Amino acid sequence: MSGAKHLLYVQSSGPERPERLYAPFILASTAKAMGYEATIYFLIRGVEIVKKGVAEKIKLGSFPSLKEVMDQAIKLGVKIQVCEQSCALLGIPRGDFIPEAEIVGAATLNKLCLEADATLFF
Repeated sequence: MSGAKHLLYVQSSGPERPERLYAPFILASTAKAMGYEATIYFLIRGVEIVKKGVAEKIKLGSFPSLKEVMDQAIKLGVKIQVCEQSCALLGIPRGDFIPEAEIVGAATLNKLCLEADATLFF
């Protein structure tokens, strides 16, 4: 990890709660623009958001689609990590995720929380 401050966003809400899905991407993109490191960790139903083809279907009000907001965050360097145990719990194969999603174990979330300068949960 670089010397920059690191913000961790934990997304546990899935497509059934679209109003909770935009904030982690917008905040993480803002963090990157401010010179901070940013990671979004997806667990439980949150892992469904980074499945191929899901974010394209989510759009609220005048906001761009979630896919557009997600792509912008990735372009800015936001790290996308997905809980391996949540994938197993929901029966989602590794190959079902966008290419930028890194599948990681539960220990990674514990380590990220301990090392982050701030952690926000959605």
